[in-house]
Amino acid sequence: MKIERLFSTAVRLALVGILAQASVADAAEIKVLCSTALKTVMEELVPKFEQTTKNNVVIEFGLAAVMAQRIEGGESFDVAVLTPGPFDEVIKRGKIVPNTRAVIARSGLGIVIRAGARKPDISTVESFKRALLDAKSIAYAKEGAAGTAFAPLIQKLGIADDLKSKIKLTANGAQVSEAVVHGDAELGVLPVSEILPVRGAELLGTFPADLQSFVVMIAGVSASSRHGDAARQLIAFLMAPASVPVIKAKGMER
Repeated sequence: MKIERLFSTAVRLALVGILAQASVADAAEIKVLCSTALKTVMEELVPKFEQTTKNNVVIEFGLAAVMAQRIEGGESFDVAVLTPGPFDEVIKRGKIVPNTRAVIARSGLGIVIRAGARKPDISTVESFKRALLDAKSIAYAKEGAAGTAFAPLIQKLGIADDLKSKIKLTANGAQVSEAVVHGDAELGVLPVSEILPVRGAELLGTFPADLQSFVVMIAGVSASSRHGDAARQLIAFLMAPASVPVIKAKGMER
C-alpha cells in the first residue's frame, strides 16, 4: 500500500509538472512598441496583466514618431501605443487593425525644473510668457509630442524669436529631464507623466488652461500579429475601470 501511495503521489506530481509546462507553452509573448509618455502606467499595470493571464509582455519605449517609422519599416509587433498623428499614419498603411483602436489615456503638458530651483509663476498666460522669457535656457524634444506642441505655441505667443538663443533641442524626453537635472537647461517641456518620475527634478506646473494641449495615447493591434487575442486582452486590461487609479497617480487621465 505504501508503494502504491508513493506511486500515486509521483504520478500526480508528474501531471502537475506537465500541466505547468503546457500552460507556459500556451502563454503568448506580446511585443509592445509604446510612447514614453505612458511608460510609468505600463510599468505598473503590465505586471498585473502578466500575473492574471500568464502571458509575457515585452515593451520598448520611445518617441511615438520613431516607433511609427519602425512599424512602417516592417518591424514586427503585437501592440502599438502611439500619439494620434503617428497612429493614424500606420493605420492608413494597413499596419494596425482599425477596429482595435482604443484611447488609453492623455497627459497635459508641463514645465520641469531642477529640484529646489526657483519657482516662477506660470499659472496665467502672461506669467507663463514671462517665465519663458526670463529663463536662461529651455529644453524640449524636437520630435516629441510635447516639443511639436510647444514650438508652434511660442510662435503663437509671439516670443519664438526672443527664445531662439535659449532653446536646447534634444532627441527625446529623457534627454530633456537630464538637461534640467544636470543644470544644462533651466526649464524643460514634457508631458506631466514624464516629469513626475524623474529623480532630481520636479513639476513647476502645467501649462495655463488657455494654452494647454494633451498628449493622447492610442493603442491598437498589429494587422500581422500572431497573438491577436492576447494583444486584445492587453488593451482591454489597460482600458478596464481598475486601471484608472493608476493612470491618475501617474499624472494622466482617461
